[in-house]
Amino acid sequence: MRKLSMEELNRKSVDEFKQADKLPVIVVLENIRSAYNVGSVFRTADAFLLGGIYICGYTAHPPHKEIKKTALGAEETVPWKYFKDINEAIKELRDAGYYLYAVEQAEASVHLDRFEKKPQKIAVIFGNEVTGVEQATIEQTDGCIEIPQSGMKHSLNVSVAAGIVLWELVRTTSLSHK
Repeated sequence: MRKLSMEELNRKSVDEFKQADKLPVIVVLENIRSAYNVGSVFRTADAFLLGGIYICGYTAHPPHKEIKKTALGAEETVPWKYFKDINEAIKELRDAGYYLYAVEQAEASVHLDRFEKKPQKIAVIFGNEVTGVEQATIEQTDGCIEIPQSGMKHSLNVSVAAGIVLWELVRTTSLSHK
């Protein structure tokens, strides 16, 4: 076994990426404190060719040096929009036919490995690193997805949680670019 060279990875150019068909998955970031986490989510969205990122509330948005540091250019390729009020983002997503799911530990949440309702257009909402997705936001969703955890903490870094959830959605649906 040998590690692949950069040339062998067949990476898309910025133009090729922008013209490529995107998966109908939108990541919604609600009041994320760390711009580094935002940049990490941009890289994940780029890796999976997601439809975009909606940045809401006091979440940092490009151009921002900490986003740039962890996004490594993905903030230039992944479509994104900023909304001061998450309700505006929710309305836009609903009007465009998206189903919305908060990634949160909540009553009646569905464990990620049991999440079977995978609509063609889905938006997943990730909340603040300490307080999570706001209750008022949860009340506007189609449900909550929970990452099963067995340890003491029962919490994950938001960018790690985004990577897990987004990979599982791409891996287990007809949405992926196989």
